[in-house]
Amino acid sequence: MLCPYCLHKETKVIDKRDVEGMVKRRRECLKCEKRFNTKEGVELAELRVIKKDGKRESFDYEKIKRGITKACEKRPVESEKIDKIIMNVEEKLRRKGKEVESRFIGDLVARELKKVDKVAYIRFASVYKDFTELDDFKKEIREIIKK
Repeated sequence: MLCPYCLHKETKVIDKRDVEGMVKRRRECLKCEKRFNTKEGVELAELRVIKKDGKRESFDYEKIKRGITKACEKRPVESEKIDKIIMNVEEKLRRKGKEVESRFIGDLVARELKKVDKVAYIRFASVYKDFTELDDFKKEIREIIKK
């Protein structure tokens, strides 16, 4: 590890902590004796999304978050729950492989939302499933009531 102050190659670790899936280290340069912090985390392989038209694009965490946040707008769903939904979805996607279909992502998000808030689920489903008629809403609500 290079010292950011004098660029010396030798440092020693003074303190190490595991914080939120990341390792934080306090280091000291053996030459200039200045201290600095480093963070170490896992670099995940890029996840690709296969769109309906066959195009491929990078997985966009923020796009998923916007959709879920919009569905949960003015609902009693804390931002921590939204983050948990996204983490669950991303974890399942990574287990699936390097490329996943957008339809699979939508299904996962819908399932997670249904567990948290039924109204938010209906909002999300109306966009995701492209509801065009009032009967589409009725059908989906009937499905929720059955379970």
